[in-house]
Amino acid sequence: MNAILVGHGTMGKRHMDRFAACGVQFSKIIDSPDDCFLNGCNPDFVVIASPATTHYDYAKACLERKIPVFVEKPLAITGEQAEELVRLATANDTLLFVAQSECFNPIFLNFRTHFVKELKNASSSRCLEVNLEFRREHKFSERCRDVNVALDLLVHDVSLFLTMFDYDSVSVAACDLSKDGDRVALTLEAIDQNAKVHAHFYANRNSSFDMRLLAAKFGNAEYAVSLARHKENGDVEHVPDSLDNEHRFFLKLLAGACGEWGRRLSKTAADAVAIVSKCGCLGKE
Repeated sequence: MNAILVGHGTMGKRHMDRFAACGVQFSKIIDSPDDCFLNGCNPDFVVIASPATTHYDYAKACLERKIPVFVEKPLAITGEQAEELVRLATANDTLLFVAQSECFNPIFLNFRTHFVKELKNASSSRCLEVNLEFRREHKFSERCRDVNVALDLLVHDVSLFLTMFDYDSVSVAACDLSKDGDRVALTLEAIDQNAKVHAHFYANRNSSFDMRLLAAKFGNAEYAVSLARHKENGDVEHVPDSLDNEHRFFLKLLAGACGEWGRRLSKTAADAVAIVSKCGCLGKE
């Protein structure tokens, strides 16, 4: 297969290396705005790892030509744009895949399996109050400064939440974005059978330390996991399986397998952007 890479920064290079290891050749690499990036090209797919504010335009151009898309999170910067891309992909029967590697993090997948099973058993006979905490912090970086922390980091954890609870049952209870756009606190509520779920999110991209925490408390159960490994100096170390799993799944989708799962994941990514939009996280107070 051959592909085009749009955005040759940190994530673009990571995606390129992993796809190349799977035998994909990149016929074109674009690292500056280019409205004509598809001229004379007929790639098997396009990898979009450019600044977040450009994702919508690049993805739309590909989907209109029925070229499969692998796009870094966030899918777009407004809920309306994200939903439009999902509808266009469906209408043109073209693969739209959003690279949110935490959804493929084996630590999260194991947590979700046990959490969903235990929640179902615990709420089968009585109304249950469930509290979830998602906390994501890292030190200041020059990367991804074209959007605020909600679109940069919060969409990760909102997407994880939406793989466990139906979007239509979710409401925004509270949201607070810092004036500098680097810290955000969000509370979501959801009804799941006999359980009332309170999910508290906090993201900070100008912290003094690194953290990726997921915790749950309901009934007599209480536990927490770190979604990342840590180096001896305390810095977060990426879980390589997350990206590898993500790329392998995309290639399966490209080959025609697991189509329904692919559509659900793109819708989840769009719903995450929509929630961020609803809670006012796209504007600074």
